[in-house]
Amino acid sequence: MRKGILGKKLGMTQIFTDEGEMVPVTVIEAGPCTVVRKRTLEKDGYSAIQLGFIEKKMSKVNKPLQGYFKNTGKAFYILRELRTDNIDNFEVGQEIRVDVFSPGDYVDVTGISKGKGFQGVVKRHGFEGGAASHGSMFHRRPGSIGSSTFPARVWKGKRLPGRMGNRRVTVQNLKVLRVDTRNNLLFIKGAVPGSVNSIVFVKSATKKPMIRLA
Repeated sequence: MRKGILGKKLGMTQIFTDEGEMVPVTVIEAGPCTVVRKRTLEKDGYSAIQLGFIEKKMSKVNKPLQGYFKNTGKAFYILRELRTDNIDNFEVGQEIRVDVFSPGDYVDVTGISKGKGFQGVVKRHGFEGGAASHGSMFHRRPGSIGSSTFPARVWKGKRLPGRMGNRRVTVQNLKVLRVDTRNNLLFIKGAVPGSVNSIVFVKSATKKPMIRLA
């Protein structure tokens, strides 16, 4: 059964293993989330559960949304769906807490990456750039972007300056090192997308983690 929970990225820190190794971790305030709706194969064409995160007052939503949230009795700012084949194990109004994950689990984390604005090819794509000496007239430019007679246009997908970041990114196979059920915290090894206080979606990994041989 695939597991998942919505959370808020609190930032990064470091913890020490029992062997004394320092490991960088991202701290995520995960849940609690509430099952708002169930999607069935017969009615919707796919099976999933819809999770609500960060509760808000019913008086703050309009009449259609009040009807949408009537089965749970409370409204939410964030809604996300989690595909799962075992929707019979969930009930509308059920609370999903951080203890769905355990230390040692591998997860995929989805979030919105930090926006960098309009950037050139050196920062955006890692181009080396031209000579930095005097008189070169070619420092951080992209260079030639195509031929003349043929194809007489710029190929699709050409790496050029443009907007960088602020897009949906998923980092796969991150290891859960610690679970704090008292404070609803997940300590995940490594970095996850997004800025501090941004919303992230933590799901059980879809791919098997690679086993490194010593």
